Amino acid sequence: MHMADALLSPAVGGTMWAATAGTIAWCSAKVRRELDERKVPLMGVLGAFVFAAQMINFTIPATGSSGHIGGGLLLAILLGPHAAFLTLASVLFIQALFFADGGLLALGCNIFNLGFYQAFIAYPLFYRKLAGRQPKQARLLLATIIAAAAGLQLAAFSVVLQTTASGITALPFKAFLLLMQPIHLAIGIIEGLATAAVIAFVSRAHPELGEGTLRQRPLGKLPLRGMLIGFGISALLLGGVVSWFASAHPDGLEWAIAQVAGTSELPAEHQLHDTLAGWQEKLAISPGYDWHSPDATTDGVATAINTGHGVGLAGLLGGFATLALCLLAGLLLKKLARKA
Repeated sequence: MHMADALLSPAVGGTMWAATAGTIAWCSAKVRRELDERKVPLMGVLGAFVFAAQMINFTIPATGSSGHIGGGLLLAILLGPHAAFLTLASVLFIQALFFADGGLLALGCNIFNLGFYQAFIAYPLFYRKLAGRQPKQARLLLATIIAAAAGLQLAAFSVVLQTTASGITALPFKAFLLLMQPIHLAIGIIEGLATAAVIAFVSRAHPELGEGTLRQRPLGKLPLRGMLIGFGISALLLGGVVSWFASAHPDGLEWAIAQVAGTSELPAEHQLHDTLAGWQEKLAISPGYDWHSPDATTDGVATAINTGHGVGLAGLLGGFATLALCLLAGLLLKKLARKA
């Protein structure tokens, strides 16, 4: 659910940029005071994992649309809400800047919508309350599904509010709302199932991690090498191989826009949209997570990079870029904490 710039007026986009920047500053201050040094590599590897996982669109049956996990709830459960928000912000920054996934004006909205509700509402108010400190598998599954669905419902509703406040007349509030909420409820349930499966696996291998996160305790001497290796290998496989087989259907947001407006691509209405689109075109190394080889011939015969190999390469590069950005942010916060 990555919003494009055409959905937003400069005023709404700028307001959400300010809200997101303030939230990043607040989270940075919290993480700087609370940061366990051993959490820094975990932030990086989990960021790469979420980047790769977001590339895997799954088909929503009987709708002609698809969805992908947001990853905010998973990050909040494993890292705590403040580190989770910073990690997801890093993921979305790399996606927008280098892969043109979501607009630059819309980046503030996308970080807020996919990060804030999951980290600071779904996680503390739904997951922690329902799961308890030592949940059994059935309770863990229920808590995760409810939390993921609730967070995504709030995010979808925010998209509708933001487009309405921007004056996008092609997307009337009621019609857009009636399409956005059900499709993202389905996506949220699937994300809850996927998140629960990951958390169940981690809990069996390292029960102290989930318990420590719920009580907001530092990682201490918890052995993380196996978890880092496991999530690292998973990120490589998801981004480099499984991404080849992602659904080609439009995601829930694009599908809802197309159902209301007749097209998923709305025209830009402000000069700022064109300016930012030009910047993004210059910065993006692989728009849409694919490369198109200039060696492709006119009869349709193309080099391997025009197939899933291009998507896989984008997944690998994006994962490594996210890993580097998360590590850099964590190390910077650690350095500032030492000075303080």
